[in-house]
Amino acid sequence: MFKDELGNIGTNKDMRDDGGTAPAAVEEANANPDLIRREGFASEAEYRAYLATLGGHVPVEGVVEAAVLVSDDHALESRLRDLREELENLRARLHVIQRQAATVVAENVRWADASAHAQLGTQPWLKLAGAMAATFIVTRGIRRLPLGTVATTAMPLAVAVMNRKLARG
Repeated sequence: MFKDELGNIGTNKDMRDDGGTAPAAVEEANANPDLIRREGFASEAEYRAYLATLGGHVPVEGVVEAAVLVSDDHALESRLRDLREELENLRARLHVIQRQAATVVAENVRWADASAHAQLGTQPWLKLAGAMAATFIVTRGIRRLPLGTVATTAMPLAVAVMNRKLARG
């Protein structure tokens, strides 16, 4: 029994056509095995030889682009010129981006200054620095307090206030 033929074991009856053989097996049995090609071609010459064995001629010009015959020096000069133009374009874009970034930073500084003046009046940075210094001093003072003693003393007072509120409600 060949690989493409179905064995007569009764399980493949639904895969057979009216003639009793599988359709794929019939097609491959009628085809010339030398003409069946399942892989790619290594070169254009091999492709043309394969087409000749099939008996037809397919124009390759529409499928394969014609190679441009240009000297290597001319191609390198052209590529170098293109790269220089691209580099100039990138430099111009970078210059524009740098100017835009400087403008954005300057506008943000002006906005922050105007906002501080609107909220804190004259000399806003001095007032802000004073508030930060006062916060630092108060925090240092709180750290030096014996919070355990303060909490122990304040806890009964807080509980008494809560009990009075619950008794009223």
